[in-house]
Amino acid sequence: MLDENTRKFIDHLVQNNRVLLFMKGNKTFPQCGFSGAVVEVLKRHGVDFHTVNVLQDPAIREGIKEYSSWPTIPQLYIDGEFVGGCDIVREMDANGELAQKLAAVRGDA
Repeated sequence: MLDENTRKFIDHLVQNNRVLLFMKGNKTFPQCGFSGAVVEVLKRHGVDFHTVNVLQDPAIREGIKEYSSWPTIPQLYIDGEFVGGCDIVREMDANGELAQKLAAVRGDA
């Protein structure tokens, strides 16, 4: 069950970071292959992004799953919108959709 303080904290993070990745580890040291794959995709696009290491806080680790109604980590948010996990990010990268969303963040759209 997602408690109100955790929900507010997650809301704050999602609303105040244009590109936000809930992941295992951080962008310098991913601690899961799926998290690492999303980090690499984002780095390739040259966009600034913030990460939250869900391994540091069990309330965030479980809470983000309920918050997004998505059962797995990593989870990517762009401009406050839940984008998806690793497979969806890879698919969007392959079909050009991710580049469009990130161009808007960078201001080149």
